[in-house]
Amino acid sequence: MRPQRKTEFGAETGTGLLEYAFIFIVFMSLILGISAFGHALFVYHQVNNAAKEATRYAAVRGATCSSDADGGSCQASNSASSISGPTTHDDIEAFVHNITPQSIDTSKLVVPSTGDYFCGVNGTTCTPAITNAPAACNTASTANQQGCTVKVTVAYPYNFIFPLLPTATSTTAPCTQPGFCISCTSQMVIVH
Repeated sequence: MRPQRKTEFGAETGTGLLEYAFIFIVFMSLILGISAFGHALFVYHQVNNAAKEATRYAAVRGATCSSDADGGSCQASNSASSISGPTTHDDIEAFVHNITPQSIDTSKLVVPSTGDYFCGVNGTTCTPAITNAPAACNTASTANQQGCTVKVTVAYPYNFIFPLLPTATSTTAPCTQPGFCISCTSQMVIVH
């Protein structure tokens, strides 16, 4: 039988487990934090893309859209809400909901209809008026004429799912529910 040797670390039994627990907590917080911010970035990208695509959609469906000889882009089959002719707010809202991926809750997605966030579509005015646009573009009856500007804002209230990150409990415009309001606005000249 060999005699047991004492090491200088003999009094530190269990410290490896304790150090592992501390490192594990920091490591998991880092991984989950990266995941949470990655998802927030994904949501921002989708909201930004939806605003740009909705603006393009509205720009090609202006006031003269229904006078196309062949129907062109204004046929009901090419519409998000199955209407023919110039686009409306409801049509743009349906379009945004259709192009949004399933990982984003479309019941929280907002396309505001006020002039500050949305204008240049049939029956809307821009408040304040868009600069460099013809004066006739800033009335509700001629807002969606060729050469006028269409502006669409898409907003989404985002809450982090990771428990150590803050949760927003207040509602900020243009969002209609509590959360960190992620919003993007896009403008484009109506070409059609």
